[in-house]
Amino acid sequence: MRTTQQFSVTLPKEMAELVRAKVASGEYASESEVIRDGLRSLVARDRAIESWLRSEVVPAAEALANDPERALSAAQVREHLARKRAR
Repeated sequence: MRTTQQFSVTLPKEMAELVRAKVASGEYASESEVIRDGLRSLVARDRAIESWLRSEVVPAAEALANDPERALSAAQVREHLARKRAR
């Protein structure tokens, strides 16, 4: 049983040139390897975002729902960000 599937992909010229340049530099053996590595990176990014949402965003939203007094006003958020930028 075959474990791969062939696709025909159309890319903007800039992306196609990038794929060819990666192969020409020897970084990858083929255009398919470049695309596969890009897809692996996309999957890793999606997993990292999902993990962050589950481990940080959901608990923070639940904590805020349980204690609405913890909420900051828009002005407080802007002030906090301005102080961070000043550092």
